[in-house]
Parts: sequence; C-alpha cells; structure tokens
Amino acid sequence: MAPTRFTGESREVDPGACFDWLRQGWAMFLVNPGVWIGSTVLLLVILMAISIVPLFGQIAAHLLVPLFGAGMIKLCRRFGEGNEPEIADLFSGFRHNAGPLVMVGVFFALGIFGIAFIAFLLVSGGVLGGVVTGKVAGFGVALGGVMLAGLLVLVLSIPIIMATWFAPALVFIHDMSPLDAMKASFAAGAKNFLPMAIFGIFLVVALFFAMLPVGMGLLLLLPVFSGAVYASYRDIFVGS
Repeated sequence: MAPTRFTGESREVDPGACFDWLRQGWAMFLVNPGVWIGSTVLLLVILMAISIVPLFGQIAAHLLVPLFGAGMIKLCRRFGEGNEPEIADLFSGFRHNAGPLVMVGVFFALGIFGIAFIAFLLVSGGVLGGVVTGKVAGFGVALGGVMLAGLLVLVLSIPIIMATWFAPALVFIHDMSPLDAMKASFAAGAKNFLPMAIFGIFLVVALFFAMLPVGMGLLLLLPVFSGAVYASYRDIFVGS
C-alpha cells in the first residue's frame, strides 16, 4: 500500500506539552554540543554580516531565515534518527526546496516590514501631534501614539508568526507549497494557541537573559529552541 499523503493535519495538545518540547530540545543539544555551537556561531556570523548593509541587508536576512531554519530542522532530524549531524547541514535549505522556502521568507519580510511601517506612521503622527499641542499635553499625545503603535505591532505580528512558525518544516520535509504550509501552520497555531503562547513567552524571557552576556547566551538558546520547535512540529502534526 502507498503511504498516506501528508496533508498538514494537526492535532490539539495539552498546554504543558511546551515544557516537554523544551526538554527534548535540551536533550538534543546534549547529544553533540560541538556541532550545535559551531552551527550557531556560523549562522549568527552570516546573518550579522548580511544585516550590516542598511535596509537591503535586513530584508535579505529576513528572506534567509526560513532557509537556515530548514537547516536547523535537518540537524534535528539527524539527531532524532540517530545519525551523525554535520555543520554543513545548516545549508540544507539551500539545496532542497530553496525557492518555496524563500517565498515563506518573502511573506514573513513583507508582514514584518509592513507592520513596522504602520508603527512608524503612528509614532510619527503622535510625535507631530505632541509638538503641535504643546509641552505637557503634547507629551501625553506622543506617549499615546507610541503605546498604540506597540500594541498594534504586537497584535498584527501574531498571525504572521503563526503562519510562518511551522512553515519551513512543512515545506522542507513534506514538500508542501508555501501557501499550503502557511495555512497549515496558522491552523496548528490557532488550535494550540495556549501551549504556543506559553512557549513564546518563555522564549521572549529566555532571549532577554541570553542577550545580557554580549549575546553569548544565544549559543545555547538557539540550539535548544530549534530542537524544541522540531519537537513541537513532531508532536502537533499528524503523520510527521
């Protein structure tokens, strides 16, 4: 019998599942810390080098995120299957389904920069209104514009993150089209909003502390986070 075709169907998991994902991510890191740290250092150096170029470099970095995300997924798969990973696996996304992965990056970049533009308009409008109104009242208008922009960015970012969270794995592993992968990713995120929200909050807090020692904590956070994302994909998607 032919194997069942992967459709992107997802299931609902318990809110506490996010802690099991993190445990699995930590376990993957301990298997071969050298490969993980080497891959992470290479990834950070590449992204920082690209981001040096004003505007275009930042756009390019956003486009490449799904490609490198696929590479981290490849590393996780090798660990999960008991195979010996290589730092070269980081570039697996450039060798398989590169075009569809870039399209996921295009959607991600358009969404993020679009939200940033809206926030800029709100903040600049608030500051301009503050200047026109006066000192005391103007400060309140400007602060209100900043708070409104921040809230709007937070709300509008959630659908974009949900649509692109699992998309690299679905495109890279299951050869799904970018649109179908993003739809399946969004549906999975909506179905498991609470565990994903807890996972996201933990990530934001961990990222804050990881950045304190000159960003050195990223050498641990990125591998564990990548392993946890892979574990969540395996847990949520039926037939993964």
